[in-house]
Amino acid sequence: MFAGEPRKFSKFATMLGVGAFVMSCSAPVRVSTTPAPTVSTPLLIPMPASMQLRGGVPFEINRTTVIATPANNAEVDAIGQSFAAFLRRATEFPLVVSAAAVGGAPNTIELRLGGDAATLGDEGYNLTVTPDSVRLVANTPAGLFRGVQTIRQLLPTAIESEIGVDRSAWTIPAVSITDRPRFAWRGAMLDVSRHFFTVREVKEYIDLLALYKINMFHLHLSDEQGWRIQINSRPKLTEVGSQTQVGGGPGGFYTQPEYQDIVRYAAARYITIVPEIDMPAHTNAALAAYPEVSCSERPAGLYTGTDVGWSSICVDKEESYALIDDVVREIAAITPGPFFHVGGDEVKLLTDEQYTRFIERVQDIVNRHGKRMIGWEEIYKARLKPTSVVQSWKGDSAAQALKYGSKLVLSPAKKTYLDMKYNAGTELGLDWAALIEVNDAYDWDPATYNPGVTEKDVLGIEGPVWSETVRNIGAVEFLAMPRLAALAEVAWTPQAVRDWQSFRVRLASHAPRWRYMGVNYYHSPQIPW
Repeated sequence: MFAGEPRKFSKFATMLGVGAFVMSCSAPVRVSTTPAPTVSTPLLIPMPASMQLRGGVPFEINRTTVIATPANNAEVDAIGQSFAAFLRRATEFPLVVSAAAVGGAPNTIELRLGGDAATLGDEGYNLTVTPDSVRLVANTPAGLFRGVQTIRQLLPTAIESEIGVDRSAWTIPAVSITDRPRFAWRGAMLDVSRHFFTVREVKEYIDLLALYKINMFHLHLSDEQGWRIQINSRPKLTEVGSQTQVGGGPGGFYTQPEYQDIVRYAAARYITIVPEIDMPAHTNAALAAYPEVSCSERPAGLYTGTDVGWSSICVDKEESYALIDDVVREIAAITPGPFFHVGGDEVKLLTDEQYTRFIERVQDIVNRHGKRMIGWEEIYKARLKPTSVVQSWKGDSAAQALKYGSKLVLSPAKKTYLDMKYNAGTELGLDWAALIEVNDAYDWDPATYNPGVTEKDVLGIEGPVWSETVRNIGAVEFLAMPRLAALAEVAWTPQAVRDWQSFRVRLASHAPRWRYMGVNYYHSPQIPW
């Protein structure tokens, strides 16, 4: 629940060393001359809504420390057991999990359900650390899990080691925290279509999301270059459509059991999977498998380039909707989360009338299979149901998406597209939207970013990684980190509490943690590493 399989660097990274590798991926840029401010510990990301340092003696984990969970609550017990397993790796302490220790016993880390629902909501928590005990209280298991990530960050960074580490003390500073997220949707997206990522690689990314309290993981499962999920009723989608990726290569796909494994792995970390099947454009891989429903401007066939806008499913054929219904039905049946993403972006071959009619019909299909539709910004043209969600990436029409009562997930390309280069010399990434340094990803307010959009309209934010230029999870991590941590704080922390100068110092303190975890990252000159 707290760490996946052991990380491995690429051969190139291993040869050069971590520091050399991350520096090799970017050219020198202007270094910030602002003096690094003094920031009191603890150096948490995201910054909690409210935190008070109690001072004095910290709590120390030792060989007799017990993790206490409520009796007869298997879900909370699973959180406690997983946290204990995580702590044992580095400390080599027994760390028994027991219901008998509930009730403020000394030398105990207590996980307890309760608290003020109005104050904490579904994911908030109260954390109190004294010299004698650690008490974590939340309304839900999800809140306990988020609080455990805070405890994890309060511990020395060597707690991330996967082998025993000799230390004189494993201490947690005395602190009182009352915390809850600003936004309900704190998301990340991974494009597994343009380049395919294995189950193991996806799980590694999920581990990173969990550490920073991200709760929505959007998988872009289809596009021009590849179809990545098995559909039993439409076997040619993977038999044909999964065979390649950008630049060639073998491609790949997830069997339904593999996809369900990813869903369970994410759920154990209180992360919801949001599957995306892009349509009516970005459909070439599917149309290569079923050319009878292709109305693209090019002949159907496998594609390894990066152009967009030239493919389209035939929106006036009933056979197209039969195919879509089969796909939505099978994916919905193995996805417990409430959302199904239909894409809907960059459609160039349809009239507005054709496009609107298509989106409204697909919305009905998604709803019929028990899911809420979410789509990229362009779907605002259709008559949306209040349950549908619009993911804004351009922003020029974000406010128009509100006319039917829909909520927005904000993914402004100039702030959140993690596949953009950091600077002009970055070897990986693109630059069509912007060059996005860490401060650019951090310094914006979702409640005021789009004209006509207020905080009540915003469900949350999401940081996508499109994979035209990335072929492995190390490359994904390099583009995501440290900007993913910046977006996590934008999504979680109240605007009044956020501060760039504080964040850059806190961020620097997380680099040793990433190195223990085997996470590749960009050595931004804006951060006092």
